[in-house]
Amino acid sequence: MKLDSKKYDRILGIAPSSRGFGYALLEKEKLANWGSSSASKDKNTKCVMRVEELILHFEPEVMVLEDTGAEGSRRHQRIQELSQRLLALGVSHEIPVAWFSREQVMQFFFRNGKGTKQDVAQHIGEQFPEDLEMMVPPKRRTWMNEDYRMDIFDAVALAFMFREAVHGQDQSPKRIGA
Repeated sequence: MKLDSKKYDRILGIAPSSRGFGYALLEKEKLANWGSSSASKDKNTKCVMRVEELILHFEPEVMVLEDTGAEGSRRHQRIQELSQRLLALGVSHEIPVAWFSREQVMQFFFRNGKGTKQDVAQHIGEQFPEDLEMMVPPKRRTWMNEDYRMDIFDAVALAFMFREAVHGQDQSPKRIGA
């Protein structure tokens, strides 16, 4: 499936993580919904079921994921398998699925591609001050686990990047569809 000039008005960003996933729904210029979902035991199956609930509830026009299979990706095998299952889920619901690598996300947010997830979260908080500014996690120390809220910012970043790519920016997804 090719990315065309259609203006996608309802974009669902999904960011799988070791805990579960973060999600964000952009409707036109507004952040309509966001959150995170955690899972235990059979994490992938539970995450797929929860994402399917989101798809049925929000009826997105496109779903955006991180390209966990991109060259240089260090994502765990379970996360890579979950991403493939989410792709299949999108296809089964006839929803286009766009993929961006972590490198593409960093290039989009930072001209030199040098930045951190914390920097992206700060930027997203500034873009949606009423919704997310107070949720930006504090800077992580080396001994700390990543804050669960970072999954939300990862999902917003993917959806935001897709919206900007479709609405006239020069960044385009590496892959779209199956």
